[in-house]
Amino acid sequence: MDETDTKQAIKDTALELLVRHGYRGTSFGDISAALGTTRANIHYHFGNKQSLVDEVLDDYMRTTLAALRAVWSAEDWSLAEQVDAMIGYSRARFLHFNPTGSEGQNWSLISRLRQDADLLGPGGRQMLGHFGSELLALFEDALSAAGRRGELAPNVAPSEAAFLLSAIADNAAPITLSEGGFERLERTYRSLRRIIKNPSA
Repeated sequence: MDETDTKQAIKDTALELLVRHGYRGTSFGDISAALGTTRANIHYHFGNKQSLVDEVLDDYMRTTLAALRAVWSAEDWSLAEQVDAMIGYSRARFLHFNPTGSEGQNWSLISRLRQDADLLGPGGRQMLGHFGSELLALFEDALSAAGRRGELAPNVAPSEAAFLLSAIADNAAPITLSEGGFERLERTYRSLRRIIKNPSA
């Protein structure tokens, strides 16, 4: 395994452990044991825990936002199709960490690190805040497009609908954790869609 592969393997392992155990519950020792390498090797590639977490978080945010842009910027998709795709994307992530659907494990790095935000450096805290802003902007654009297509109810402002959609997406993991399953999150997305949808569309 070359250095690039080793570095990526460390980040992949760190991501899994951080989602499951948070910043406080994940150490270089945990990562090295899970990966079968040494702590010195992790220090060589990342220097310290904060640098590693910042890189993992940055990668995660970029990947997540790119996937969501692909859904919500698709010009040939209806609002219903976009909501269905959002549910499918979230379900896949949920099931990765909750294979039977009922384990009650966290499945979002953003959500998990927010619980440990006091331990993150300025860069990490800034990224967490930036994620929420990016989500809101993405949904504002998507719902404005849905409004132009005549898919929103006449009394629904795209910015208000985007705010509610962003609140759901930004708190998706806590919604599933409070209920011990994915059903409540799916129902929340579908309920919002029914509320904002133009009946004649």
